[in-house]
Amino acid sequence: MILCLETATPSCSVALVHNGEVLACEEDPKGQNHSEKITLFIDAVMKKAGISYNQLEAVAVSMGPGSYTGLRIGVSTAKGICYAVSKPLIAVETLHAMAYGMVDTFPETSLRIPMIDARRMEVYAAIFDENLNKIKDTEAVIVDENSFSDLKKDHQLYLFGDGADKFAELFEKDEKITVVKDFHCSAKYMNIIAQQKLNNKDFVDVAYFEPFYLKDFVPGTPTVKGLK
Repeated sequence: MILCLETATPSCSVALVHNGEVLACEEDPKGQNHSEKITLFIDAVMKKAGISYNQLEAVAVSMGPGSYTGLRIGVSTAKGICYAVSKPLIAVETLHAMAYGMVDTFPETSLRIPMIDARRMEVYAAIFDENLNKIKDTEAVIVDENSFSDLKKDHQLYLFGDGADKFAELFEKDEKITVVKDFHCSAKYMNIIAQQKLNNKDFVDVAYFEPFYLKDFVPGTPTVKGLK
């Protein structure tokens, strides 16, 4: 029994997984108030499944990349539960879980490219083959009309995630690139990876684990009228 938390993007979700199967899921795909919803969602899925915290075998958290604030909320919540009930912590890469969310959607030999918005024309992206093997590591990339020119020679490409939505118009006339719009991250897509990591006892250190931010956090400068 694994409690899965996803807060890396504007989508906030919680799922309860047993032997790789999703028993319950609560999610809000378009909110930004993760700190208000995450504990409510956790309580809801636990009650829906009739499970106590002591019956959990582990807590899994989406590790990023993604929103700095969202990742901090998810990881700190996961750590708090792990400490409270003495359970191990599992870290799941966000883009890998997204790829599992589309595992049965695309034709064989096509490439899956999950994308998380990193503002303007930049995204966090990785590339997976039809067996969900990562063939290009996660990186922050600026996408233009010439992106993926080498890959699309031999493959059909499918882009999805909130980072991909903004490129729908850019690639609408490209027969080799399909943008799948309105795909949202979800804790339920963590089920297979989390179960595999539990079976292999692939845990992270509850005390020292940090999210995968990919880029350093740069706080904005507050503006106060009359002050420079």
